Amino acid sequence: MAAKSPIEHVVLIIKENHAFDNYFGTFPGANGMALPHSPNPPSQDPDHRHGAWLTRKQTAVRLQFTEQDIPAYFAYARQFTLCDNYFTDVAGPSTPNHLMLIAADSPVIENPPGYRRGTGGPVFQLPSLPAGLQKANLTWRNYGGYAFSFIAGLGKQNQTTSDQFVRDAGAGTLPTVSWVYAPHDASEHPPDSQDSGKPLVGNVTHGMQWTVDQVNAIVKGGLWPKIAIFITWDDWGGWFDHVDPPNVESWQGNGQHPAWNGTQFRYGSRVGCLALSPFVRSGYVSKALHSHVSLLKFCCAQLGVPAWNDRLRKADDMSDCFEFSRSPVPAPSSGGAVAAPGGIPGPRGGPRPSKRPRGGAPGGRRPSKRRGA
Repeated sequence: MAAKSPIEHVVLIIKENHAFDNYFGTFPGANGMALPHSPNPPSQDPDHRHGAWLTRKQTAVRLQFTEQDIPAYFAYARQFTLCDNYFTDVAGPSTPNHLMLIAADSPVIENPPGYRRGTGGPVFQLPSLPAGLQKANLTWRNYGGYAFSFIAGLGKQNQTTSDQFVRDAGAGTLPTVSWVYAPHDASEHPPDSQDSGKPLVGNVTHGMQWTVDQVNAIVKGGLWPKIAIFITWDDWGGWFDHVDPPNVESWQGNGQHPAWNGTQFRYGSRVGCLALSPFVRSGYVSKALHSHVSLLKFCCAQLGVPAWNDRLRKADDMSDCFEFSRSPVPAPSSGGAVAAPGGIPGPRGGPRPSKRPRGGAPGGRRPSKRRGA
């Protein structure tokens, strides 16, 4: 009989729209490419629909951020694990990848009608990790996500707002699995024409600090000794990445998006994935092939939930990132803060970069971004 996993909680923090080279292209030891520096926030929201992905070698935006912009992410990568061979599961925008992160499946390759509102769109009959957790008498919660409403039987079940997570984590009352999504201004999604007058939308330093606040709350609540935290980005965002993803599935949409039949469905472009846990390999850059579905496979493997489709059964389970027999990796230092290069602890216990985030005074928050626009 397999030994019981020491992991009792898994937290999936899902940020928005940045390819691997766009964020981690300059990280030491990673398979990255140096590119010209992007303004922060970006001056555009690059096209990241499937058609744009097919022409990405000619049309993707070749800019990137550096450690100065996202110091905490680089610090997390140094202390914990960064995956540099981690791909999105759909060669397209947000909704298909959000569905993959819940169900290991997507009946769409583009954003469906109603995705901006999270209501009024199609409802798909999909087995899912939340359903599997419930069958195993385990708990889950959706903190601010919209794609659950497209899956029959989930809808708004166990749904709450993004800002509830820090309260639950700080009180040590997280469910077995948490899906965590930032409000629009902290999601790191580049601004578009509807974001005029909201200077923090798309500011990656501001979005990074929001992520740090979530991690700090977990540590404050005493859950660090029994948790695995994954931080990833839903899709490529229209940014250039120099690694071509393996073509393992073609799109056959059964009436959905017939113009794309026969084109590459999986995988999409690389994005970053950070694994934080007492049990990860410290300072490790994973070269194993991972994707969003690997995070669900990790949950299944650690929590005893049976896989429900072939895609999930064949997926890697992130096991190369973990060493359960070694001494535990300490929590992020200073009570959850990560010491940013050239920075000092911020007012909420997180890192304060040496420069103020470009973008001015704080802007308003709203429940979710206009994903994939």
